[in-house]
Amino acid sequence: MTDEVSGSKAGITVVVMIAAMMALVDISIVNVALNDIRAGFGTPLDQIGWVTTSYMMANIVVIPMTGWFQRRFGYRRYFVASTLLFTLSSALCGLAWSLPALVLCRVLQGMGGGAIIPTANAILFARYPKREHGMAAALFGIGAITGPLMGPTIGGYLIAWSSWHWIFLVNVPLGLLVAGLTLRFVREPGFHPRQEKIDVFGISLLAIGMPALQYVLEEGNREGWFESRTIVGLSCVAAIALITFVVHELETKNPVVDLRVFANRSYTAGTAINFLAGLALFGSTYLVSLFCGTIMHFAALDIGRVFMIAGLAQLLLMPMVGRLSPVVDGRIFLFIGIACASASQWLAAALTSASGFDDLVRLQLLRAVGLACVFIPVSVLSLSDLTPEQRGNATGLFNLTRELGGSLGTAWMGMIVTDGVALHRSELAAHVTPYNPLVHEQLRTIARATALSPEPILQARLIRQALVLSFEDGFRKTALVILTGLVLVFLVRRARPGVTVDAH
Repeated sequence: MTDEVSGSKAGITVVVMIAAMMALVDISIVNVALNDIRAGFGTPLDQIGWVTTSYMMANIVVIPMTGWFQRRFGYRRYFVASTLLFTLSSALCGLAWSLPALVLCRVLQGMGGGAIIPTANAILFARYPKREHGMAAALFGIGAITGPLMGPTIGGYLIAWSSWHWIFLVNVPLGLLVAGLTLRFVREPGFHPRQEKIDVFGISLLAIGMPALQYVLEEGNREGWFESRTIVGLSCVAAIALITFVVHELETKNPVVDLRVFANRSYTAGTAINFLAGLALFGSTYLVSLFCGTIMHFAALDIGRVFMIAGLAQLLLMPMVGRLSPVVDGRIFLFIGIACASASQWLAAALTSASGFDDLVRLQLLRAVGLACVFIPVSVLSLSDLTPEQRGNATGLFNLTRELGGSLGTAWMGMIVTDGVALHRSELAAHVTPYNPLVHEQLRTIARATALSPEPILQARLIRQALVLSFEDGFRKTALVILTGLVLVFLVRRARPGVTVDAH
């Protein structure tokens, strides 16, 4: 195979940016629709997270395989096939008749989307000459960052205009446009399929272990964790598959994921920080979206506006960080970014049902500053210390960890909230007794304000307060986990000058 790609540079740039945004928007666009989907299917709170995590888990399984498929079928054919799979599954998501059907279609959609992102990146860099790779990186970065940030806003407008079904159906014309433009602009005149052995055993272990782990994280709390035979069995499957995967990948000659790159200290520490960045971006977005919907009763459009303002701020900040990166030690940016991202989550723990739109926007702006200071420096610092031969595999693995952080972070947030509701409700209910004068005062206040029976209203308030306390737990635990990144910064070496990095 040759990496040469020809065709209109402007046309190819437009195609890959649209494709990357389309695939990445679908990671976060569903967050503003979770309450609408719950209402439409009658889904409990502890099940709705599968709509988000199923897509991201499919991404995680597919991304390591994309290099082999690119070499076997070529950028052009593989990109078109992935786009058409994404388009078809998007249509099926929009027509889904139940939550299990929607989750299954999201898995298919994630398989297409997971292949689109790295292939779009590869096409863009293959088309631009090496001296213009900095420009190519900036252009792809705009699409890669804009997608997750603007997803909630786009979703909010679509739901306000019609229904949650359109957050998926809107991909159909875009997907067909991308496939058509790819066939029109992308050319690979020197492509020859490379016949190489694929690591079937490694891929199988990854495909078995990651979904098993995800099921344990999503369903463990609802099924009583290790009181459930299913959870115990799948925990064993996940542990055996993933441990065997690591051992196998370190020993095989043609690994689907070359884990030997983790011998580099800067890369290992930077990848761990990237994992935390994924948790901060996707996990906290999921938590804030649920808080806005369940506690503040925001409409989908209002939730989207909260993220839109912060997203625009981050788009303005990232080019500034990129320009300063060559002259300022990237570790300084990482310290600032991690501190701001952690602080935003810690302050979010003080949110209540009385909080307003401006309170949420201020916190998201602080998080946006943090993430803007992390994304570019962590890529440069992690990959600059590697040899060019190592960097190709390491870039894909680096991107994979951010997806993994978002997926596991989203599942973890859902677990904290659902587990916390039961715990805090029990604690609060212990104080609701006939001997508590505050209870009598609340009942009298409710009775004066409404003709309805005060007891059910008091119980509803109790549940609401339990939810608020559960979200408080989630925000604080997220803040503490992100803060551990400060320790990891000390393990990262300063970037070597003159190194071009294309990780996003």
